[in-house]
Amino acid sequence: MLKVENLEVAYGGIQALRGITFEVPQGKIVTLIGANGAGKSTTLRSMVGLVKAKSGRISFNGADITNQPTHKTIAAGIATVPEGRRVFANMTVLENLKIGAYLRADTAEIKKDEEWVYELFPRLKERSWQPAGTLSGGEQQMLAVGRALMSRPKMVMMDEPSLGLAPLIVQDIFAMIRKINEMGVTILLVEQNANMALKTADYGYVLETGKITLEGSGQELAMDEDIRAAYLGKRAAKKGLVH
Repeated sequence: MLKVENLEVAYGGIQALRGITFEVPQGKIVTLIGANGAGKSTTLRSMVGLVKAKSGRISFNGADITNQPTHKTIAAGIATVPEGRRVFANMTVLENLKIGAYLRADTAEIKKDEEWVYELFPRLKERSWQPAGTLSGGEQQMLAVGRALMSRPKMVMMDEPSLGLAPLIVQDIFAMIRKINEMGVTILLVEQNANMALKTADYGYVLETGKITLEGSGQELAMDEDIRAAYLGKRAAKKGLVH
């Protein structure tokens, strides 16, 4: 579905991505893991034209979308759940959802999708007329995901969906990611929480200082000694366990 080939991105004199190549097959969950500053968010931003590629190619369902305007990429079927959720704080939950469907004109179907999102996240329905800025962090993350789904995407890219959330809420967020994927939505997941990301993903790539240094199934990467030591903590590395 999504193919990235030899992608390079530079900010001024800083090389943020150094010729990375990866793909996201249809119907799968693929994760990019790595330390802060590795280039994960830059990768997602380049997918939707928010940062320009210096070289390389990004294709989606066979079409070249490299450096394509953001609205065209969204119209092609890619939606983003940004880092930090980025809900419109002074607008209601319902208004935030409707913004997710701003490129659509099928009013009756939009209404159906609102109800679908409310079925996925009943708490959003209870708070539909509440300003988004008054929601808890977990509820705002649900809203950010619901807003992305309102565009009827073929693929959703999620940037650090667990960031700043309590452990119990993190469990809920990853359960939600699996549920959305089971409904047929392809997911590209960027996460610092390598433990949860690798448990959830079908396939993963490790990004370090702008380069992909390792790849494999989620299970394979979770069992890799170097990954355990670098991302899953000393306890996991010593005991041979992923907690």
